[in-house]
Amino acid sequence: QVQLVESGGGLVQPGGSLRLSCAASGFPLDYNAIGWFRQAPGKEREGVSCISRRDGTTYYRDSVKGRFTISRDNAKNTVYLQMNSLKPEDMAVYYCATSKNPVAFRICDRPFFETWGQGTQVTVSS
Repeated sequence: QVQLVESGGGLVQPGGSLRLSCAASGFPLDYNAIGWFRQAPGKEREGVSCISRRDGTTYYRDSVKGRFTISRDNAKNTVYLQMNSLKPEDMAVYYCATSKNPVAFRICDRPFFETWGQGTQVTVSS
């Protein structure tokens, strides 16, 4: 079974940057897509960015396009989310999740992902 551990969250001023990491461990590591989701207080958990484990094809929600970059290092079983030009509306708990569905990265929606990390808080405030 896959276990996921996120890191890299913290407090940043508007316009700043953070890099989140998600390390996958366990056996078997049989996921095909991995993604970042976020949940702000009182809101639904939403897909931020997802990536295919096989070929690195990516998905971004519109509000983060051009500011966030997802990448993966299959040798380390780690996925990253580089977040630049952060805005107060980006503030949330960020979770990584994996899916066995090979096309789940295109949908990047919560119901398609089976395994979740504990989350890391991102606070954007001056």
